[in-house]
Amino acid sequence: MRSDEIKQGYSRAPHRSLLRATGVKDEDFDKPFIGVANSFIEIIPGHFFLNKVAEIIKAEIRANGCVPFEFNTIGVDDGIAMGHDGMLYSLPSREIIANSIETVMNAHKLDAMIAIPNCDKIVPGMIMGALRVDVPTVFVSGGPMAAGHMEDGTPIDLATVFEGVGEYEAGEISEETLTEMECNACPSGGSCSGMFTANSMNTLMEAMGIALPGNGTILALTPERTELYKKAARRICEIAKSEAAEREKFRMRNILNEKAVRNAFAVDMAMGGSSNTVLHMLAIAKEAEVDFNLEDINVISKRVSHIAKISPSLTTVHMEDINKAGGVSAVMHEMSKRGEDILLDNLTVTGESLMERIKDAKILDTDIIHTVDNPYSEVGGLAILYGNLAEQGAVIKTAGITGDRAFTGTAVCFDSQDEAIEGILSGKVKAGNVVVIRYEGPKGGPGMQEMLSPTSLIMGMGLGDKVALITDGRFSGATRGASIGHVSPEAAEGGLIGLLEDGDEIHLDVDNYILEAKLTFEEIAERKDKFKPIVKPLKSKWLRQYRALVTNASNGAVLEAE
Repeated sequence: MRSDEIKQGYSRAPHRSLLRATGVKDEDFDKPFIGVANSFIEIIPGHFFLNKVAEIIKAEIRANGCVPFEFNTIGVDDGIAMGHDGMLYSLPSREIIANSIETVMNAHKLDAMIAIPNCDKIVPGMIMGALRVDVPTVFVSGGPMAAGHMEDGTPIDLATVFEGVGEYEAGEISEETLTEMECNACPSGGSCSGMFTANSMNTLMEAMGIALPGNGTILALTPERTELYKKAARRICEIAKSEAAEREKFRMRNILNEKAVRNAFAVDMAMGGSSNTVLHMLAIAKEAEVDFNLEDINVISKRVSHIAKISPSLTTVHMEDINKAGGVSAVMHEMSKRGEDILLDNLTVTGESLMERIKDAKILDTDIIHTVDNPYSEVGGLAILYGNLAEQGAVIKTAGITGDRAFTGTAVCFDSQDEAIEGILSGKVKAGNVVVIRYEGPKGGPGMQEMLSPTSLIMGMGLGDKVALITDGRFSGATRGASIGHVSPEAAEGGLIGLLEDGDEIHLDVDNYILEAKLTFEEIAERKDKFKPIVKPLKSKWLRQYRALVTNASNGAVLEAE
């Protein structure tokens, strides 16, 4: 066992002495040591109860002949950090989480790991760290929260409240209605109830085979979720106690391989997941040393039908509805009917192939999960656009488009999210405009703020199908409308988005994957000669380090130290 390095032989007497101080007994030194990577933090709704989840998991690990060692990562709640400079820390927190997993697991030579994430950057950060450590790992998330409801029974969620702010600003709802939304949208613990970033990543872990069936859809704080925690704990013990060859088979990189990455993107397309999954899956692919590039996404999208529409794309459907309709396994089983959509021979952490896992799954409600013969769209719910404005690509959640899939408008430029919010509220944005928000990319932000506040204001003010928005920043999974993010190269590195001026004509065409400014080569060259990127002043030492090392969104915003 890997942990023998810290617990076997006379030279490890000091190590054993320290371990005994933590409660390790004589009989424990021959057992596998399991890292329980928890993301418990009291300020995040999806995480405040994970301390209790860890107790359930640790008890099950002990009952199954292994020794658990719990440790924690940090976490940032994107919804609470939204709309102010706290969001600068959200994406960088992914790197701290990955580094903390690598540090604890490798410093103490633990044999295997069970990871307990749930929200925002915490899921991909844990996955990236687990790939570096490369020991057998089972993921089990805290689970999604139930949808909220207005007094008249209308289902609502966090996106409803963000858009409600815009509706209130436009005079369309009263302060009392906004307060009702606020008090009812998030009724319990769990990751926010729509197909936002957290639940997108939690469902994709099923597609990658690193989590058990139901991980993305079984509600938090339910007996069914508790049983999932126990199953995950039993499974990691089965692997850790097995023969060396079996343990080797279930190392993280043997499960999360190229097929798993492609399956994740395919399921993302079928379910219309958050555009943030592109950023995170590119980073995960790099950690897994998988050769996957941004342009591969459109190839997958053309082969995948969009068969499940979930809030924010369809405000009446939430994760609990997907669970009742058959869950992610039903989605994957339906996808498999098209043949090339999903690679079914890949091994999963539960020991069977993906084909064996989903063979008996079926759709229980075709109004919630459509068949491939009756899709929402013949192509997937995400697309990568290219053109002079996005030479290295830009991302749009096509599943969330509310107006036409092609749009031409005039630019209204803002050099920060705060400027954009102020401009939208003051009426500077009109029908027919393309809102340009720049210097919010990984370097320019730094940290790539999410743009839920401006997009929600646009939707709430009734402009959702009348304007488009482009940014080198990113969007919350709760965003809908013609919102294009991850524009690369970003403004801070001299991308064309930084050269745009008010009134420039911008054209986007989702079906032809185009994003371009109607500028001549001569006009662009002249502007480049005069261009000097804005460098925002930073007091934070961590954010200065991050800005110096981070790559742009087309590279997954990973850190490069070489």
